[in-house]
Amino acid sequence: MSIPSQPQLFSPERMNQLIAFERLLSIMDDLREKCPWDKKQTMESLRHLTIEETYELSDAILEGNMEEIKKELGDIMLHLVFYAKIGSETGDFDVSEVLHSICDKLVSRHPHIYGDTKIENAEDVKQNWEKLKLKEKGNKSVLGGVPQSLPALVKAMRIQEKARGVGFDWEEKEQVWAKVEEEMQEFKAEFNTENGQEINVEKAEAEFGDVLFSLVNYARFIDINPETALERTNKKFIKRFQYLEGKAKEMGKQLSEMTLAEMDVFWEEAKRF
Repeated sequence: MSIPSQPQLFSPERMNQLIAFERLLSIMDDLREKCPWDKKQTMESLRHLTIEETYELSDAILEGNMEEIKKELGDIMLHLVFYAKIGSETGDFDVSEVLHSICDKLVSRHPHIYGDTKIENAEDVKQNWEKLKLKEKGNKSVLGGVPQSLPALVKAMRIQEKARGVGFDWEEKEQVWAKVEEEMQEFKAEFNTENGQEINVEKAEAEFGDVLFSLVNYARFIDINPETALERTNKKFIKRFQYLEGKAKEMGKQLSEMTLAEMDVFWEEAKRF
């Protein structure tokens, strides 16, 4: 199978894409040369802004707002070009090296497309990807490629996916649910002391972590992304709580002045929207 290189002829659609990318690169050159704010930025100063933009894209995706997704993708693209521009100024890399690097990686990670490897399904692709990644990076551990700064819920998912990539996983979801129930019982035993003795917070925390980890594992088995699921619940709670606040304001009251029974009436109303 042929490996894609630099084609000699472009379709009108591809030409338009290339022109747009060249325009962004040219604007970045101008900003870096002429704008006081852009001139003083470093990779370190951009880092937290990039994280913020990524979360804004995530919000737009969860809301299904395609117009906002388009805008946020543009913001992230700007950041990527910005980092590449800084890299070119320091002589470490430029945007062409960045793009060729990811192209080379995609080709090497897809031997079933650009080589002779045979695969049966998407799961085979994932497992082969992890094996190739481990070999390329020379990590001593399969889990070595999991970023330390990932949010804990996302990190748990990635850890489990990487372990699955080398065959370390449960066989049936029923086994996973049994583990969830086991961990919940252990947490209950540690947390619900009946003899009045003080709870060992450290042990209870450890058991609670085990419960969460096992729930993430079960979610993975039934094709639920736990981060997405929890964020949707967060958004649902915010919407209902803000409805409750609005109703309290209509009554001329503060939430703190209302009884739980009064608040519960409006909470149930909020569920209908």
